[in-house]
Amino acid sequence: MEVQDNFFVQKGYFEQSKPKTYHVMNRKNFIFTLCIVFSFFLSSSLFAQKRDIYELITYHIESADQEAMLDAYLENAFIPAAHRHGVSNVGVFKPIASQPDAGQKVYVFIPFKSLSEFEAFEGKLLKDQKYLSDGDAYINAAFDNPPYKRMETSIMKAMTEHPKYAPSKLTNSKKDRIYELRSYEGPTERLYRQKVKMFNSGEMEIFDRLNCSPVFYAETIAGANMPNLMYMTTHENMDVRNEHWKQFGVDPKWVEMRDIEEYKNTVSRNDTRLLYPTDYSDL
Repeated sequence: MEVQDNFFVQKGYFEQSKPKTYHVMNRKNFIFTLCIVFSFFLSSSLFAQKRDIYELITYHIESADQEAMLDAYLENAFIPAAHRHGVSNVGVFKPIASQPDAGQKVYVFIPFKSLSEFEAFEGKLLKDQKYLSDGDAYINAAFDNPPYKRMETSIMKAMTEHPKYAPSKLTNSKKDRIYELRSYEGPTERLYRQKVKMFNSGEMEIFDRLNCSPVFYAETIAGANMPNLMYMTTHENMDVRNEHWKQFGVDPKWVEMRDIEEYKNTVSRNDTRLLYPTDYSDL
């Protein structure tokens, strides 16, 4: 029977069956590879959508004693505790001498990886015995000897095209640096969103090209001057800062974007603060 079967096969009357293993394995490999690629793009997409949450605290102070108490608390208690609880960098900034509010404000920038991390942070501090001990003078300050007059807080979400903060790339002495904090307030929510779109569509690329070493770009989600966006750039000194803005004003990309109809009249107020980082600031 085997000889007869071979005869008919050789004559072409029957098609000899061939092993299917090769094709099955190819199909399995293809599906496996497809799954890996799909998973990679899915995870990349989710990662790309994950944006930092920022808290910006502005302390209003009235005396050198308050400033000293606040510095001691931030340097010796708050920042070390923040490091212990997953916040790797905290920025502390003060107005440069030429600013009208010099000696009257202290800015604290705290970046979080998520809103849930921000929400849990205060609870962690209140359970941290070392923090409570190191920060005792601030935490338990008397009503008639407070460490500040008032404090205000803004909560922000990083912009889509700059989803993570970045420490400044500057290497010169901190006392010479200019950290420029800007808040652009929009006349309406719609026009504010157009200004955010302008940043995400090319404006922040200009700062990168001019080596302005941005720390963050963010949309305010809770604060006193909404709707507004905020961002911080850094410069080696005032002369470099002024030169950067001179170059920005004539940059071809900026000249092109500012004349686009949808980007006109998107800022009703520009609040600019020129700051320097404290010696103990992480940023």
